This record gives sequence, structure tokens and C-alpha cells, in this order.
Amino acid sequence: MNMRLRTFGAVVELGVLLAGVLQAQEAKPLYENNFEKAAVGPVPDEFLVLDGGFAIREEGGNKFVELPGTPLETFGLLFGPSEKENVGVSARIFGTGKGRRFPTFGIGAGGQGGYRLQVAPAKRAIELYRGESLKATVPFDWQSGKWTQLRLQVRKVRDGSWAAEGKVWTDGDKEPGKWTVSVEDSQEASNGRSSIWGSPFAGTPIRFDDLRVGKTGQ
Repeated sequence: MNMRLRTFGAVVELGVLLAGVLQAQEAKPLYENNFEKAAVGPVPDEFLVLDGGFAIREEGGNKFVELPGTPLETFGLLFGPSEKENVGVSARIFGTGKGRRFPTFGIGAGGQGGYRLQVAPAKRAIELYRGESLKATVPFDWQSGKWTQLRLQVRKVRDGSWAAEGKVWTDGDKEPGKWTVSVEDSQEASNGRSSIWGSPFAGTPIRFDDLRVGKTGQ
């Protein structure tokens, strides 16, 4: 009897262990990069630079992608796998204002024509775009010279309905429990890679770090 109990206990422990391994595998992101293994210089070939002088830089032992402070245009870079829906994208972004001039920056999902979560310090706002169309905006007080966390997800709500939801907070603060800005759309979500965007209108560099792509809920 004791032998049977020990055998049963071993089987239960093995089952719990296997369940934990499978859960960990399921929770693994589709893409993740903190650039600590990247060489300083041009961005790796895995990225598709749409425009701009993006490069790997290092400061204080931390590596990141940096967009130069000039020219004063809007630039983007694509990364990770192509996904259509039920996908989440996140990144940390650093910028500084100069006088009354401020950068604009964001992250995107679904390629160039997909959704983009954007911080617009000059407007004191967070904006949610689809392509070039502004879908929603909410107030936000950005802090110059501090890293900002951005998280965006696009999910299918039901047949004929998709939702894009974003949240933004200052690095070091508690992540908001609810989505900061959201929109529901009857137009089908577009398929494409995730993205980062920057407009260095202050004439100062914009830095991007901790890029991550996962399924919604990860």
C-alpha cells in the first residue's frame, strides 16, 4: 500500500512539473530584445528600418536603440514576427524636451497601416492611431528625461469587431490596472510586424529598449 502511495505521489509530482514546463513555454513571448547582446553600431539585420538613423548605443552599461535628434521628421522601425490580432507589444522609450520643443514617440502593431500608441508631450496627450487616422486621445503628463513604458494590444472581440488598447506610465511607477486609451473597430485588424516610432522635434535623441511581442494576456 505504501509503495502504491509513493508511486501515485511521484506521478502527481511529475504531472505538476510537466504542467509548469508547458505553462512556461506557452507564456514565452513571440519576440524579446533588451539589446544587451547586440554590438554597438548599426541595428541588426532582423530589424527593418523604414527611415531614420537608428543605431545601437550604450550608456552606463545599458544598451538601446537610439534615433538621432536630427533631422526633425518621423521615423520608424519594424521588428518581431508578423501578427494580425490577439497580440501585445511593449517597449521602454526615453526622450527629453528642449525649451518648448518636445519629441513624439510610440509603438505599433500590424505593420505601417496598423495601430500606433503614441505619446505626444507637446499636446500633453496619449494618442491612438490607425494608420494616419487618429482614433482616440486622452490627457497625459509626460516627464522629460525619464524612461516611459508603453504597452499596446490588438485583439479580436468577436466576429466583425476588433479592439485596440494601450497604456502608458513613467518607468518606476506602478503599471495602470486599466487600459489608458482604447477603441473598438469594425474594420478587420491588419497583419504585419510590430514597430517603434520617433519624431525628435526637440532636436534630442530618442532611445528605445526592452522591445517585446507576445500574445494577449502574456
